[in-house]
Amino acid sequence: MRIFGKQRDFEAFEEVIAEAKVRLPMRLLAWCVMPNHWHFVLWPRGDGDLSEFMRWLTVTHTQRWHAAHRTAGTGPLYQGRFKSFPIQQDEHLLTVLRYVERNPLRANMVEQADAWRWSSLWHRVHGDEARLLDDGPLALPRGWRQHVQSPQTEAELEALRRAVVRGAPFGEGSWQERTAKRLGLQSTLRARGRPWKTALQPK
Repeated sequence: MRIFGKQRDFEAFEEVIAEAKVRLPMRLLAWCVMPNHWHFVLWPRGDGDLSEFMRWLTVTHTQRWHAAHRTAGTGPLYQGRFKSFPIQQDEHLLTVLRYVERNPLRANMVEQADAWRWSSLWHRVHGDEARLLDDGPLALPRGWRQHVQSPQTEAELEALRRAVVRGAPFGEGSWQERTAKRLGLQSTLRARGRPWKTALQPK
């Protein structure tokens, strides 16, 4: 379903983001709002902050969207709970930032990634007057705009999509295992599908 159709829809959502950041300070490292979905890269300060931030943002946006479109009482705007996964604070984080900011380019909606008005890359290039962006644990490399413009490898995309679908930690192997154990996400690292049955051997 198309959530954001006209310019005002996108503007209203950015206003909700700004209000959510005031209510519960949340570091926003990147985002991209597409016509029917959006991506955030968030850096919470404490346990529980992520869920509370997302709860207030989605509930508030849903209420205002229905009021603006005169569709109150017609059901939820979002399907289910948001998906999230932990990210290692190294080049894996840069990979995710780049993935998020490449979204409109990958969808063939623009020819230059920074031409999409409703993303953090546009704010980086044209000035973050709304003050939505926060500094992350890593400085972006020089030539970030051109870096985002260049294609990502199929291996990068596949690893990222797997993390999104499973909610699995995104990072190098040993970090993934440690993080999954600490957060109780071990099942996200296991191969999907039914386990093999072991044939009984005669004694």
